[in-house]
Amino acid sequence: MTEHRPWRGVLVATALPLNDDLSVNYDRYTEHCAWLVENGCDGVVPNGSLGEYQVLTPEERARVVETAVAAIGGERVMPGVAAYGSAESRRWAEQAGEAGCRAVMLLPPNAYRADERSVVAHYAEVARSGLPVVAYNNPIDTKVDLVPELLARLHGEGHIQGVKEFSGDVRRAYRIAELAPELDLLIGADDVLLELAVAGAKGWVAGYPNALPRASVELYRAAVDGDLDTALPLYRQLHPLLRWDSQVEFVQAIKLSMDIVGRHGGPCRPPRATLLPGQEAAVRAATEKAVAAGLA
Repeated sequence: MTEHRPWRGVLVATALPLNDDLSVNYDRYTEHCAWLVENGCDGVVPNGSLGEYQVLTPEERARVVETAVAAIGGERVMPGVAAYGSAESRRWAEQAGEAGCRAVMLLPPNAYRADERSVVAHYAEVARSGLPVVAYNNPIDTKVDLVPELLARLHGEGHIQGVKEFSGDVRRAYRIAELAPELDLLIGADDVLLELAVAGAKGWVAGYPNALPRASVELYRAAVDGDLDTALPLYRQLHPLLRWDSQVEFVQAIKLSMDIVGRHGGPCRPPRATLLPGQEAAVRAATEKAVAAGLA
């Protein structure tokens, strides 16, 4: 891990193992975090969308962070602290700091389509927690787009140190680098990993390593090193799975792949419904093909 920039490298946005009654299985989560690090990942991001934070109780959400820290150490844990209110997000950032974390990840306001002034005030408030903040740009879900110019402003005012870029527009990498060269770009969508790695990304907040950590880490390391002879064939092999990270059903797909490779993905809490038969068949076929190729 990088001492002062713990978001660099492969940080897995962890899926949260649930029991059949939809309660959180903290023992399995402990084991999952440790397993990811043992298989080459640099850390975890609990309480992201993949971790179903929106449907956790405050007690569950706090315990998830504490569980990850106990499993692998706070310097490897960057929790998501998204909430409807800025004060609530700041409280979650403070809770992360008290648990031993060294950074947090923050969506823009997502209760409504916030304007630029509100976005800046939101990040300023959470930055007052004292922990470095990595912004999370997901305009598809939040309807708020952290365009390169706004990211440069947020960084210039000291509110953010990095950004998880999920817009899918790889052209932005170059504009961000021009406007804010010290702002760390993190790959935010699995299916543009190669393109953003080549463009200078410093890390990957990743989904599919939940099921395929070793192959995913090998792909990331080769891509950022510019070893396209290794990265490109691997990227092509994994892309039928990686593209699910940008689908509405990404949580269900990744949890199904986990189940197939012998991990515990398990169910999702409502309102997430089970995959349709065709979706399940596609995920199953792509996962089994990856297993047969020795990628699991």
